[in-house]
Formats: sequence, structure tokens, C-alpha cells
Amino acid sequence: MSSRRPMLLIGVLLAGAFVMVLNETVMSVALPPVMKDFGITASAGQWLTTIYMLVMAVVIPMSGFMLQRFSPRAVFALSLTLFTLGTALAALAPMFSALVLARVLQAAGTAVIMPLLTTTILNAVPEGRRGRMMGTIAVIMAVAPALGPTVSGALITAAGWRSVFVVVLPIAAVVLVVGTILVGAGGAGARVPFDVLSALLSTLAFGGLVFGLGSIGEAVNGHSLMPPLVPLLLGAVFLGLFIWRQLVLQRRASAFLDLRPFRSRPYWVGVALISVAMCSMFGAVILLPLFMQNVLGLSPAAAGLVVLPGGLLMGLAAPLVGALFDRVGARPLVIPGVLTVSAALLMLAFMTPDVPVWYIVVANLVLDLGLACMMTPLMTSALGSLEPELYPHGSAILNTLQQLAGAAGTALFVTIMSFGAAAAASGGAASAEAAAQGIHFAFVAAACASVVAVLLSFLVGGRTPAKTGAAHSRAGTGAAVDR
Repeated sequence: MSSRRPMLLIGVLLAGAFVMVLNETVMSVALPPVMKDFGITASAGQWLTTIYMLVMAVVIPMSGFMLQRFSPRAVFALSLTLFTLGTALAALAPMFSALVLARVLQAAGTAVIMPLLTTTILNAVPEGRRGRMMGTIAVIMAVAPALGPTVSGALITAAGWRSVFVVVLPIAAVVLVVGTILVGAGGAGARVPFDVLSALLSTLAFGGLVFGLGSIGEAVNGHSLMPPLVPLLLGAVFLGLFIWRQLVLQRRASAFLDLRPFRSRPYWVGVALISVAMCSMFGAVILLPLFMQNVLGLSPAAAGLVVLPGGLLMGLAAPLVGALFDRVGARPLVIPGVLTVSAALLMLAFMTPDVPVWYIVVANLVLDLGLACMMTPLMTSALGSLEPELYPHGSAILNTLQQLAGAAGTALFVTIMSFGAAAAASGGAASAEAAAQGIHFAFVAAACASVVAVLLSFLVGGRTPAKTGAAHSRAGTGAAVDR
């Protein structure tokens, strides 16, 4: 392979990953027009974002097996084919259920591409240049979700919500064709064991829990398929069985997900705080566009532009925070970061129907700055506290819980908003005023919950062991499984 071919391949993979990650947040601004077209509630519509994160959380732990068992070309082709088919179905979806299925296909493809991208870089880029490349990926993965609402807002205003997928479709198709040619066929892979029972239990556990959380919001409006307590209890039972299965398999050194990383205090503290951060971020991502469009009357494009500066700030701050971490460790960055996130949530809780737009811009900037100070140090210190043989499992657990936390945060924020809006409407409040009151309750609850994160942040250690450098490159990419 020529020296230019690996760089071209990595460029194609980066383009594909950028488009895929961007699609995770495009539906936040598209939600109001989608709700109008299909006649659905906000609680039902939030599944377009929640299902994306949920499917990623289910598929990410399986991607490590796929990379070991199948050739890179086969894995890449599967990933981009799923994403391309999902994008085409979303553009043509005749009903809401078809749009949800399209998001499932898109998410399945996205979950597989991330570890493949990381593996390709580690194999193709010389060791002395890997850090720079990993840093580029970290910035891209931070900016793509931020651009999602802005890009989709502009397209929706110009040509409707389906145009978001129409524009992405040819890009995905080109990446599929070019990437399949460039990615080497490789070998067939090792015949590593795949524990079907663990995969089934994890799907039922996480699916039940997040479905139950989403159903609570639907129950407020009387549209839930079943009492929310049923999937929540079933999910909890299957989660217990999944954990028991992994503890049994650990004795044979064949766990689907090895749970020994939780023996490390820096790891479990980091995972807990990252989960809080993801809940806050994705909750704000879905509630702010609803507030700006349904309460303030802004267009989707304007709503996307309001949240853009915060996302760009997070992407720009990521490498600076990483450099500071190398000098001072995690604690001096994480504690101020958690306090900043808590302050931002409190600011958002004071939004009223006549709040100026600049106030929302500032509050979102404060939120994203706090998240930037938290994420890289927490991921690096968490993974850096593990023994090298636990890196794959620690990374898989961390990224899986990130997705689940985002899904749970989205569901919980919308649920609390639905309760608050219903209570305000029953008291005679107008539609916009009731929506504002519901969103106020959601952010108040989030600000109160963040107090626990503030207390937990004081358990974060200072400097990490010397092996942190290896973990830092893994954490910065957002890769799910490093093999």
C-alpha cells in the first residue's frame, strides 16, 4: 500500500464517521415538524433520538467481536450499508414507525464504524504521528454533534425535514463505495467465541430500562403501550441476570463484558460523572430546541444557530483541556467543570417565555464549557487507572454507558417536562406557557440532581499513572472497543 493510500483511507473513514455522528443530533431541531407531520407527541418523538443512542449502546459491545471475527472490509461494508439503507428509508418514511426503524439502521452502522476507524489508524499511522491524528478525531467527534442542529435547522427551513436525509444519502453512498475499495480485505479473523446469551440479556436489559423511561412521558398523555413499570422491572431483572452472567464468564476469562474495571475507584467515579454529563448534554439538546420553537417561536434554523456556539466551544476547548490534563491531572479540571455544569443547568431553569435569545446562548456556552472540562479528563483518568488487559472492556463499558446515559437523560428530561406541562395546562395555562413551565421543571430537577455530581467530583484523583498516555489516545477518539 502506498504512503498516500492509508491517509486517503483514513480521510474517507473520517468523512463517514463525521456524517454518522452528526446524524445523532439532527433530529433535535427536526422534532417539531416531524411531530406535526405524523401527528405524534413530544414524548413519542423523542424516541428518534433515544432509539439512536439505545441501539448504539446495544451494538457497541458487539463491535469488538466483529472486528476480531471478520475482515476490515466486511465490517466497513456492513457499517456503511446499514447507515445508507437507514438514511434512504428515513428520507422516504411514509409513517413514524418507518422513521424509527430508519434511525435503528443508522445507529447500528454508526456503532460499528467507530472502533473500525480507531483500529485503522493504529495500524496505518506511524506511532510518532498517532497522537496528532487521534486529537483530530476528538475535535471532529465534538464538533459533529454540535453542527447537527444547525445543519438540520437550515435544511428544514429551506426544504423540510426529509431534506436532512436526502443531502446525507449521496455522501454515505460515496463513502461506502470508495471506502470498500480502499479498505484492505485482510484475513477472515479469529474464531473468537460470541456469547449469545450475554448479547440477548444486554439487549433486553438496556432496552427495557430505556423503553420504560420513555413510556413514562407517553403515559402522561395516555398513549403508552403498557404501564411503564412493566418494562422498567423487566429491564432491571435482565440487567441483574446480565451482570451475573458476566461474573460467571469472568472465571473462565471469557466474559462478554469484563466487569473488573469497576474495582478501580477512579474508573467508577469517572463513569458515574460522565453519565451525569451525558444526561445533562442530551437532555439540553432535546429541550432547548423545543423551548425555542414552541415557546419563543423561533424557526428551526434560528434554533440551531443558537446552540451552535456552545458545541463549537466544546470542540475547540477539547485539545486545550487535554494539554492541561497532562500538566495538572484530572481533579483541578473536573471539579470546576462539574460546578460550571451545575450553574448552567440553574441558568436554564430560569428561562421564561420572554427570555432574550442571548441568555440561552450564554447558558449553553457555560454548559458546554463545563462539559469540555469534564469529559476528556474523566475518560483519560478512568481508562488510565486500569491494567492494559482491561482497556478493551473498560472502554466498551464506558462508551456503552455514555449512550445509555444520554438515552436516559433524554427520556427523563422529556418525562419531567410532560408532567410539568400537563400540570400547568390543567391549571389553565396557555400552550406556550405550559410548555415553558414543563421545561422549567425539567431543568430545576437536573440542577438539583447535579449537586450529587458536585459531591462525587471531590472523589476524583489528581494525576494518573504513567500508563494514562495510552488510555488518553483511546479516550479521545470516543472509540467503543480497542482491541
